[in-house]
Amino acid sequence: MNDVWIALGLSLLAGMATGIGSIIAFTAKRTNFRFLSVATGFSAGVMLYVSFVEIFPGSATLLGARYGEAWGNWLVAASFFGGMILMAAIDNLIPSADNPHETHTEEETAPLHDPKAALPDFQITADQNPAKRPPGAHDHAKAHPGLLRTGVFTALAITIHNFPEGIATFLAAMQEPALGVAIAVAIALHNIPEGISVSVPIFYATGNRKKAFLYSLASGLSEPLGAVIAWGAIALIAGGGAWTVPGHVTGVLFGGVAGVMVYISLDELLPTSRAYSKGHDSILGLMAGMMVMALSLLLLR
Repeated sequence: MNDVWIALGLSLLAGMATGIGSIIAFTAKRTNFRFLSVATGFSAGVMLYVSFVEIFPGSATLLGARYGEAWGNWLVAASFFGGMILMAAIDNLIPSADNPHETHTEEETAPLHDPKAALPDFQITADQNPAKRPPGAHDHAKAHPGLLRTGVFTALAITIHNFPEGIATFLAAMQEPALGVAIAVAIALHNIPEGISVSVPIFYATGNRKKAFLYSLASGLSEPLGAVIAWGAIALIAGGGAWTVPGHVTGVLFGGVAGVMVYISLDELLPTSRAYSKGHDSILGLMAGMMVMALSLLLLR
C-alpha cells in the first residue's frame, strides 16, 4: 500500500508544477527562456531514454514470457503505437485555438509580475509583418472574451494532455519507485512552461492574478486524477486487495506508456525546447537528460 501512496504523491507533485510555472510568470522579473529550453530538452531526454532503454524492453520481456518471443514482440509493438495513437487522437479532439506550448515575449509577461508595466499593444504586434514580429509572439489582438476563451482552451488542452501523463507516472512508480521519480521530474519540468502558457491569456482577459494562477494549477491536477483512475483499474484487476497486476497486463500498459512518452517528447517537448532555445541549448538539455537517466539506471543496478 505504501507504493500506492508514493505513486499517487509523485503524480500530484508532477501535476502541481503548472502552478510553479504560473508563480514564475507572476514573480520573476525576467522569464529565463534559456532555462525553459534546457529544462524541456532535459525532460525530453529523460522520457526518450527511459522509454526505449527501460520501459519498452521491459514490456517485451513481460509479454514474451507469457506469449512467446514472436507474439510478445507483436503485442509490445501494438501497445507502443497504440499509446502514440491515443495521444494523436487527444490532439485531434482538443480545440486548437492556440498552441499551449508557444512562447510568450518579455513584453507580454512583464505586466504579470510588475503592475506598473505598460500593457503591450497587441494590435500592433498582430499587425506587424510576420518577419518583424517578435519570435513566438501570440496574436492577442482580440477582445477580452476571446482571450478568456483562448486561456480556457489552453487550460483544457493541457488538462487532457496531462491525464495520460499521470497514468504513466503512477504505473512506472508502482513498478519501480525510482523510475517513477525520474518520470515525475521530467513531467514536472515540462509542466512549468505550460503553467506560464495558461496564466498569460487568463490574466489579460480578467486582470486577476489569482484566477490566472488557479486555472494554471487546476490544469495540472488532471495528472493525479489520471493516477487515481489507474489505481482504481489496478484494484479491479488485482482483486482481493493483492495489489499485484498480472505480468502480461503490465506489459501491455508499459508498451502504451512508452508510446505516450515518446509522442509527448517528439510532438511537444522538443518543439517547445527549440522555440525557447539559443544556440545548442535544446540538444544540450536533451543529452543531459539522457545522461542523467542512464547514470541513474546504472547506479540502481
